[in-house]
Amino acid sequence: MITMTSSASEQIRNMMADNGLTGHVVRLGVTAGGCSGYSYVLDIVDQIHNNDRIFEGQGVRIVCDPKSYLYVKGTEIDYENSIMGGGFKFGNPNVKRSCGCGTSFQA
Repeated sequence: MITMTSSASEQIRNMMADNGLTGHVVRLGVTAGGCSGYSYVLDIVDQIHNNDRIFEGQGVRIVCDPKSYLYVKGTEIDYENSIMGGGFKFGNPNVKRSCGCGTSFQA
C-alpha cells in the first residue's frame, strides 16, 4: 500500500486545480541514480497502465508500476514547508540508507 498525508494530498489537489488537471493521478516511481542508488519520481499524469497498482485516499489517486512498487511498498508521501522551501517527503520502510537530500535512497 502507498498512502499520502493530508498535507501532501492538499498540495497535490491544489497543484491539479491550479493547472486544470482534473481526472489526473499521481504516479510514484523509482529510477536508478541519485546519491544513494535510487531516486523517487513523483509526477501528475493522465494515464493509468493495465499493470499499475492503484491506491486512493483523501481525494487523490496514486498509481505505481509493478517494478517500482517493489521498492516503495508501504511508503507514506508527506509534504512539508520549511525555511528552505517546501517539498514532498517519502516515509519508505524499505530504505536501508538514504541521503540528506531526501529523494535518494538505497534499498
